[in-house]
Amino acid sequence: MFAGTQMGGLSSITYDASRGVFYAISDDQSVINPARYYTLSIDLADGQFDSGDITFLDVTTLLDESGQPYAPASFDPEGLVLARPGILFHSSEGIANRGINPFVNRYNLDGEFTKAAPVPSKFLPTATQGVRQNYGFESLNVTPDRRFLYTASEGALVQDGPAANIGVSSNARILQYDLSKLRPGSEYVYVVDPVADVPVPPTQFRVSGLVELLPLDNVGTMLALERSFSVGVGNTVRLHQIRTQGATDVSGNFALPSSFVPVSKEFILDVQDDLGIVPDNLEGMAFGPALPDGRLPLILVSDNNFDPLAVTQFIVLAVTLE
Repeated sequence: MFAGTQMGGLSSITYDASRGVFYAISDDQSVINPARYYTLSIDLADGQFDSGDITFLDVTTLLDESGQPYAPASFDPEGLVLARPGILFHSSEGIANRGINPFVNRYNLDGEFTKAAPVPSKFLPTATQGVRQNYGFESLNVTPDRRFLYTASEGALVQDGPAANIGVSSNARILQYDLSKLRPGSEYVYVVDPVADVPVPPTQFRVSGLVELLPLDNVGTMLALERSFSVGVGNTVRLHQIRTQGATDVSGNFALPSSFVPVSKEFILDVQDDLGIVPDNLEGMAFGPALPDGRLPLILVSDNNFDPLAVTQFIVLAVTLE
């Protein structure tokens, strides 16, 4: 518990350099407590990440267009990014099985809604199109020059092909926004890996999706975080570097064309295989301030889904950008 709220569901994290703090959104659908984000500090000044280095400082309620806390189960909070000083953007993946649309909204640091970004109609869920249930706008981030905002469907839109499964990949769409005009622009295809493991038993729930993007430059190079989960096995979390340069802009296509070039995708690491860390449901990713040796800390955080058998997990990697 923190400040009268159940702390958990941390599905995105972003750094505020002007205040030296991080903001992390909870994906509580205003059911346990009102929709909210947390302010926290992560002390890496000694170049180490130790027990006690994370301190939660504040909690802020997100308000809807009417200035009131969001109604219970009216949206599904997922992405959060500080796009410019004092300006937050937040994404909801929607609730497709109830016809609730995904969104990308702008807020101030008090949690006050200030503007909604237009979402292309092809993403809006119906029986024949749009984001699938639990496959909406999970990711949200901004380029270093603060010119472009990126989000993505976690997996394929209904009209674009199947969701990921055992032996089946999925064509997610990356959506770019011009931040100054708050207007949607280019779209690119990201090929999500198949589900990593057969569930136990095999008929049980499984999922694989694109859960976060983190731009490394202003011309389309990004880190991409993919998470696969199978009941009875657990999570597989992999980090990739992607490039939109040379990929087909599919923004003009309601359904994907028969031929297109997806973003390039270069594998970097598997959290368990390469780091020896059993991952929880890692969904958030952000850089922090430079470490004493000049490298950047890459912070990963997990959404525990408010499951008593899961944990809120923070992982910090030291990164050199070349």
